[in-house]
Amino acid sequence: MGMPISIHVRAADPARRDIEKAVSAAYAELTRMEDIFTTYRSDSQTSRLRRGEIALGECDPLVAQAMEIGEQGRALTGGAFTTDLPDGAGGRSFDPTGLVKGWAVDRASEYLAGLAGVSWCVNAGGDVLAGRHRHVPPLGPDAAPWRIGVENPRDRAQIARVVPLECGAVATSGTAARGAHLYDPATGSYAARDGSSTVIGPTLLWADIWATALFVGGAAARERFDAQRDYAAFDL
Repeated sequence: MGMPISIHVRAADPARRDIEKAVSAAYAELTRMEDIFTTYRSDSQTSRLRRGEIALGECDPLVAQAMEIGEQGRALTGGAFTTDLPDGAGGRSFDPTGLVKGWAVDRASEYLAGLAGVSWCVNAGGDVLAGRHRHVPPLGPDAAPWRIGVENPRDRAQIARVVPLECGAVATSGTAARGAHLYDPATGSYAARDGSSTVIGPTLLWADIWATALFVGGAAARERFDAQRDYAAFDL
């Protein structure tokens, strides 16, 4: 997916065999999602579908599901999020890049969720999903949350805000790291402004979708976001 992804665990014995197996399975799921969806490789199912070499019915069922999620994202955000992106040839085609990372991490984390006595954290290029088993010490002041640093988009050497995270996701969208790569459907161009939008919520899939929508969609997207339960956001 063009980014580093790391998995961290806290446990009395982090070298336990069941932890090693779960982490290996999580990475295998991330690899499977990349094989299906990456647009950085010409042999992925998404790349072949975009070129018309295969039909949707010949793809893994996850591809159709990604299209459905993309449509849900478009409807919820009032069009600020889309999977219909420029294809580099003067047109637009299906590109699930904006949702697959968060979705892949959510799916991979299912292998970690059942580890007894374990707290875990998956960092995907700066977007983070954390969780814990029910037998880990309780939430709240007696817990040991993961501390997620959100960088200053105008000075990436600085941490502008720290989000304590026990269970849930933090996703940030902006131009500081990758330049103008977030497509704004309303203008038909890539957003070039500075700053960033960060969303905190229960899943990385939707935190990432909403972070993108808030960055490119402005006040109209924020109005729709404010109707969502269980998610919060801030801009830098």
